[in-house]
Amino acid sequence: MTQPKKKAYQVIVDQINEYFLNGKLKPGDKLPTERELASRFNVSRTSVREALRKLEIKGIIEIKQGSGSFIKTSENLAVEEISSTIMNAEKKLIYEMLEFRRMLEVECASLASQRATSEDLNRIREALEMMDHDKNDVELGLQADLNFHISIVYASHNSIFLQLIKTLSGHMQDTIRATRRQIMANPKRNQDTINEHKEIYLAIATGDADQAAQLMEKHIIQIRKELTESLLNHIGE
Repeated sequence: MTQPKKKAYQVIVDQINEYFLNGKLKPGDKLPTERELASRFNVSRTSVREALRKLEIKGIIEIKQGSGSFIKTSENLAVEEISSTIMNAEKKLIYEMLEFRRMLEVECASLASQRATSEDLNRIREALEMMDHDKNDVELGLQADLNFHISIVYASHNSIFLQLIKTLSGHMQDTIRATRRQIMANPKRNQDTINEHKEIYLAIATGDADQAAQLMEKHIIQIRKELTESLLNHIGE
């Protein structure tokens, strides 16, 4: 099923939102003139004016008669609208990171079951113990969870995988943080999460590559499910 074509003004609205998010447009910056925007996007000036009205209503820009259109300064920004726009961008990135984690960590769990040294296993087990100990602390539990997963990547003894996860550890942490509060609010789910990690560790420690991979994939699929539930709950609040 094909997606309906965006209206011309919506293309401009989306592009200016994106420019704001990635820093190409900053608070106080002046937008190009209507004529320039019409030429750049190959649309009519009527569509440009409609886009500018939408952006003004949303609180992204301020139209000054005789001076032009400007990105609102930080003290005048519509905080709820900007937060919503940023949240949507971050949500997309978190889902993409989960896709990456599913690809990488499933393979790393399999490799770790074949290559992990006693030191590797100790590191994974220590992270698991800290997860259990700090399961009711958002930040400490999050760090222990991150350490558990990164320790498995270390145990794969693949330098490329390790470099990738080091580079993206911040985004990886975001995928854990996104569901952590919801998990902690449910004591049973909180304990189930610990048990999932224990099962992954045991499969690695006993050298069961297939089981380690399957359990890791199941775990990341569960994270994605919980993320979706968390976002739906947020919308319903």
